[in-house]
Amino acid sequence: MWDKIKDQAKTFQQSQGTRTGAGGSGRGSHGPLGGGRPGSSSGGSKAQLIGMFKSQLASAKNELKSGAYRDASMALCALVAAADGRVDPSERRRVEELIVSNEVLQNFPADQLRQRFNQHVDRLLANVEQGRAEALQVIGKAAKKPAEARAVVQTGMVVAGADGSFDQSEQQAIREACTALSIPPSEFGV
Repeated sequence: MWDKIKDQAKTFQQSQGTRTGAGGSGRGSHGPLGGGRPGSSSGGSKAQLIGMFKSQLASAKNELKSGAYRDASMALCALVAAADGRVDPSERRRVEELIVSNEVLQNFPADQLRQRFNQHVDRLLANVEQGRAEALQVIGKAAKKPAEARAVVQTGMVVAGADGSFDQSEQQAIREACTALSIPPSEFGV
């Protein structure tokens, strides 16, 4: 799975490089897989790939300040955390720590992030179908800005991969978010 995502990253980086050539807007460098160092996708380890996503998000930090990005990212983090049907207190704390320590999400007050994340987790645990529908509705609001939409997916993938695994239920949560954002899941290798 990680090799497939790595290959997608390399392909995306190459396509963005040709599209943004001289006089380009540079938007492509802030896509989900563009903007990394040349050859950065060639090591292949999960940690390197997650590092690449973090780096790409950090390079777009100044553009990711909207409430739609914040809210969609917190909804996706909750979907990823609850993907296996449960969120124990230690997992909740770990995800909160990832959220508040994320360089891009530091654009927002930590209390706002925790509150939104925990609201979604609580809704998912109370009624998984209704909670999922509400989270996906919030995620879908970020679709208006393609760069933000892709950053939401990257943020979710960074959280999903933080523990060194990216299981099927987490992949399904990412696919659902991609669908809500009108992004082909294959763009992220899921």
